[in-house]
Formats: sequence, structure tokens, C-alpha cells
Amino acid sequence: MKKWWPCQRNGYMANRTIDWSKTAIKQFETAITYIASDSVNNAEKVFADIAKQLGRAVKDPEFFPLDKYKKANNGSYRAFEKHRYRIAYRFTDNVIRVLRVRHTSREPREY
Repeated sequence: MKKWWPCQRNGYMANRTIDWSKTAIKQFETAITYIASDSVNNAEKVFADIAKQLGRAVKDPEFFPLDKYKKANNGSYRAFEKHRYRIAYRFTDNVIRVLRVRHTSREPREY
């Protein structure tokens, strides 16, 4: 995992970490690179704001609403939107796993 990924080293809560799926890493890298091609400052802001929201999920994983696109959601799949990006994650007692990062203008897909 890359050192710069938001909340990789958890400063928020000692017993819960953030883990990124390979798909989510690729989607987030693509989004930040695209934004940076127009404005590095905007890319940094989007990056920081999403990291901040993930920090909130680490503190209270049930803070964000259930992921309405997850089939058979048992309550552990959540999602939030920030800067027109939708971030879906699953939580357990020890891990927040980021599953998807999609722009909200894209056709939503169940998974």
C-alpha cells in the first residue's frame, strides 16, 4: 500500500485501520490525477477532504448511511459523498475497507 493513502496509518483510533481494495486505489488515483491535471490545489483539497471523511468513519463507522447500492447489505456497508465522489466502505471491528470510489455523475451500479 502506498504511504500517502489517507488514514493508512491510523492516527484516529488505535484499534481500527483503513484498508483500500485494489479497485478503490486505482479509482482514487485516477480521480486525483484527473483533478490535478486541471488544478493541483483542487486535487489536494479533494484528497484532504476525503481523508477527513474517512477519519470520521474510523471514529464512528456507522456515522454515514447504509450503502444503497450494496445488494444484501447486512449493515456493515456504508457510503458517503464528497466533492461529487461517492466512497463506499465496509467496516468490521478492526478495519474500514474502502471498496469503491466513483464520480456521482456515473451510472450507479449495484454490487
